[in-house]
Amino acid sequence: MRKDIFERMRFFVKEDIKPNFSQIARQYGVDRRTAKTLYDKASQVKEVVRKKRNIHGKLDDFKEIVKLKYEAGCTAMAIYRFIQKKGYTGGYTLVKTFCRNYKQEEIKKATIRVTHTIGLSAQVDWKEEVKLRDKYGKVHTFNIFLYVLPYSKLKFISLTMDKSQDTLFEMLYKAFQYTNGVPKEIWFDNMATVVDHHSSYPGHVKFNEKFLSFSKDAGFKAIACQPYRPQTKGVVESLARTTSRLAPYDGEFKTLKELDGIVDEICRDLNLEESQSTHKIPKELWQKEKECLNPLNDDIDRYFNSVQTRKVSKDSMIMFRKNQYSVDPKYIGKTVEIKLSPTNKSIKIYYMGVEIRSHNLTDKQFNYNEDDYKAILKTDLFKDRSEDELNKYMSENLKAYDCL
Repeated sequence: MRKDIFERMRFFVKEDIKPNFSQIARQYGVDRRTAKTLYDKASQVKEVVRKKRNIHGKLDDFKEIVKLKYEAGCTAMAIYRFIQKKGYTGGYTLVKTFCRNYKQEEIKKATIRVTHTIGLSAQVDWKEEVKLRDKYGKVHTFNIFLYVLPYSKLKFISLTMDKSQDTLFEMLYKAFQYTNGVPKEIWFDNMATVVDHHSSYPGHVKFNEKFLSFSKDAGFKAIACQPYRPQTKGVVESLARTTSRLAPYDGEFKTLKELDGIVDEICRDLNLEESQSTHKIPKELWQKEKECLNPLNDDIDRYFNSVQTRKVSKDSMIMFRKNQYSVDPKYIGKTVEIKLSPTNKSIKIYYMGVEIRSHNLTDKQFNYNEDDYKAILKTDLFKDRSEDELNKYMSENLKAYDCL
């Protein structure tokens, strides 16, 4: 029996293909009836399917526990010691290998989904407590809000003085305006303004109620990144490194408003430079991606334009729209509420429901009420000086602040 022809016929039988016996006979140099006979024999052969042995591994009963603990940030060794006390009889290497493979599988799934789907997602993070000196030697501590569309790599970065929930809402709103739409989902770290840590546990994240309300009204789904999966937010992590471009401006700016303009300029530059991953200009890819974004709901500005909270700094100031406004020093360290007037031209500051100060909104970096400024001086620099000396000093310095 020609085994080569027989194996060929078995292929036809498996694939349920009716062969041309005359053509096969010519190809193999045999009679057509031989080819037909071998096909009939191949049709009668039953495939033997080997059953896989169901081998129960030593780790099988503990895999779900291992996943849960690994997601919670536990090391493979700590997990190994933990499941040993629950009856695990295998070795450490088995646990370590399983953890490594599980991590790589999760990273691969999350990374592919986040970074390659047009209009699907955005990523958010903060570059925290950046310190730069102005031309006068004063050190300014601030944060950089980071937002990026992974498909086009279009970025929005902005200087903020705090990371409060009100500020987060305002920055997201400005990012939606800048990118001309809202993605279907946004990825966040487990920041306190987003996640309710008291009600969350490994494998189950509960979002802050106010944040969840904001996300629904804005039209995006919030996703909290797992702490051990850096690649899921790799695009925004790369963006964080680009803020090192601020370093050369140490000692080169006069005011925070000027520094704010520098950050805006860096943002524009980033969006006009070729991306290392796509080898394309983000602004150009964004022209296509913006058509896939959901429209912006302007009504969400009520989340940050109605009532906002701020903690009074040790300088007895609160920050609002990147300018500072004074309150009485007795409120230092307290959390106050800020209400914007209907005309958007002034603010009122409240503590425990009681109004403690009002200010007209200005473009000046420092905005002092005279009573507050006097009280601030009396607590420190002028606590032993006369009233005349105090008034003279106030008059000169308030004029200087007006120039700033």
